[in-house]
Amino acid sequence: MLFNSLHFLVFFPVVVGLYYGLPPRWRGALLLLASYYFYMSWRAVYALLLLATTVLDYYSGYRMSQLPTRRARRPWLYLSLVSNLGTLFVFKYFNFFRDAAVQLGSALQLPVGAGPVLGLLLPVGVSFYTFQSVGYIIDVYQGRLAAERNFGRFALFVAFFPQLVAGPIERGGHMLPQFRREHSFDYVRIVSGLRLMAWGLFKKVVVADRLALLVNPVFNNPRQHPEGPLLVLATLAFTFQIYGDFSGYTDMARGAARVLGFDFNLNFRQPYQSASVPEFWRRWHISLSSWFRDYVYIPLGGSRVAPARAYGNLLAVFLISGLWHGANWTFLVWGGLHGLYLVLSTWARPLRERLAQLTGLAAHPGLRRGLGVLVTFGLVAYAWIFFRANNMGDALFISRHLFSGWHNLHGRQLTTLLLDFSQHYRPELAVAALGVGLMLLVEYAASRRSPQAWLAAQPFATRWVGYAGLALLILYLGIFNSTSFIYFQF
Repeated sequence: MLFNSLHFLVFFPVVVGLYYGLPPRWRGALLLLASYYFYMSWRAVYALLLLATTVLDYYSGYRMSQLPTRRARRPWLYLSLVSNLGTLFVFKYFNFFRDAAVQLGSALQLPVGAGPVLGLLLPVGVSFYTFQSVGYIIDVYQGRLAAERNFGRFALFVAFFPQLVAGPIERGGHMLPQFRREHSFDYVRIVSGLRLMAWGLFKKVVVADRLALLVNPVFNNPRQHPEGPLLVLATLAFTFQIYGDFSGYTDMARGAARVLGFDFNLNFRQPYQSASVPEFWRRWHISLSSWFRDYVYIPLGGSRVAPARAYGNLLAVFLISGLWHGANWTFLVWGGLHGLYLVLSTWARPLRERLAQLTGLAAHPGLRRGLGVLVTFGLVAYAWIFFRANNMGDALFISRHLFSGWHNLHGRQLTTLLLDFSQHYRPELAVAALGVGLMLLVEYAASRRSPQAWLAAQPFATRWVGYAGLALLILYLGIFNSTSFIYFQF
């Protein structure tokens, strides 16, 4: 079930109506049943996998809570990690590593058997709920969190439908106390949640799905569009498409949870305003980057070790992050690029400060930050090529041809080239450009002042005219063909 589908448009109001109509003691059961129904609407049999993860981790956490030392808890930790990550490996990575082993054996002329090919459909959201449940188990093992004794409450923590399939990846210490509280009907909070859902829907159907009309023809057939200007345009389009798509999902998830009385952590904070790659990762997919920081990077030693090892830790974390996104060499390269960016950023910090002093940029912080934003945006946009490309051959072709053909083009020729390519998509591209501009403007304004505070200061009529305007933009400019969200494949 997609947030941008008619199915959800019926499902969600029914759930909200029943939720506030039922006595508080039955609301948790309703949300759990609704969450499993939501998940089973894709492929019912995979609800058994979700249930198995829930049962295993509930019992592992419960058993650890009865043991006094980490050493005594360790077998239950290992059982959970092996089961969760092993399941993720079988469904998501088995064929990738099988093919890699065969290719390596062939290159080294070793007798490596091909082995079986598993024709398993990747369960939607498996990477997200697995990481959420693993985070809970590690927290219990380390004593940072008391094990949840109520099975239904823990099952709801793992399966809560707003963030089940694409995050944010929540922590037990943040969500489990919320499931224990009663949530009364609150008009202001519900309106705030609906407003956030509408804004997320705008970013998905008006911005992301429109930009996809330009991105898909180029990235699916890059050799038919070898001109540098078109490849650059498609790369920039995807840079905003993936932000509109993923942050749009997150806004809808946070809005839906808010309507029901729950708060999710912020997952995006205007990432393209970042002046460095480390800052970008403090603003982009915050729940995942903080998960890797707390459960992988810090246990490896973080930055408290020798510089060479700290750089290795960074690279390892981002290679794992790339692999988490997909079993493809393109994702490994994408993660490796960001790891390299971070290593170079850390290593070159003294050099950057020295250059800023020599060039006078240190005395102009606004200009320095503006240059940093431009450089960071360029590096991030380039890395997105590998994220979006269907294979390494396409990614390398696009990379090699980004700057080809520009020297042969004058202003009129460039305009003609772009218009010829987009002749079937001119209205869509104009709408997408308008949507991107509005999205960036609104979110920049939101970063300067709380939307809640600003709206509270506006007259009732002004607020509702704005809501009606947003609804009309969505209805008249949105693409409603139930296009899946990009991060559902992860």
